[in-house]
Amino acid sequence: MTGMLRRGYWCECSTEAIRGPQEGPVLLASFDACSASQADRWVAVALRTISPALDAAASDEAWTWLYDGRLETRRALLRREPCTVTITHANTRITWAIRPVLFLPLAHRQAAVLPACAEAFKPGATN
Repeated sequence: MTGMLRRGYWCECSTEAIRGPQEGPVLLASFDACSASQADRWVAVALRTISPALDAAASDEAWTWLYDGRLETRRALLRREPCTVTITHANTRITWAIRPVLFLPLAHRQAAVLPACAEAFKPGATN
């Protein structure tokens, strides 16, 4: 059974209000990474993308992780330890969580018998 499993990392980004009505974290995105480097790169790209829109303190948190914390995150992931990266912007806490997982492969579509209507589908048809 373990031969069918693939090691990887499950990555999530969520936000949570820290003032006002608190309804718990809201999942914004998820990603299945094949390697530790791919997982921490996902967070790094997100932080670089949003940093111009963050307030000064949150931007500093982002760049501190990019320059100082990213290496430690990568080391922890290589040890198969879960990691989180959190920044606070205005009234919102943004958290990226990465945890090691074993992915169970899904059945190959080629091996499945598709319904007859799948064969009738013609891309670009208007009916």
